[in-house]
Amino acid sequence: MNLPDYQTKVAYFVSTYNLNAPPAARLLDLLSELGEVAKETLKASDYGKARFEPTPEWVDELGDAFFSMIDLANQTNVNLEACLEATLTKYAARMEARGDAGSGR
Repeated sequence: MNLPDYQTKVAYFVSTYNLNAPPAARLLDLLSELGEVAKETLKASDYGKARFEPTPEWVDELGDAFFSMIDLANQTNVNLEACLEATLTKYAARMEARGDAGSGR
């Protein structure tokens, strides 16, 4: 499987620094990181009272979540480039069929 460069970089980093974690643990880590992205979103928007502008802390947390998602994909042998292409194709078909990309309609 040919992985995108960012997946290869994360795999190398995880291996180099012995950060291996089973998929269930990495999924929990991803959820935790997404919670931190949400927290920074609330802080940056004064809990929805102000227009959101990404802060350096928000960007940092988004990077942490991205790392966790990439490693989760690596641990489960998912090529994220192929995954994204399939998702875009699926969403495009939904948009053309019903004008909405959501799955629950």
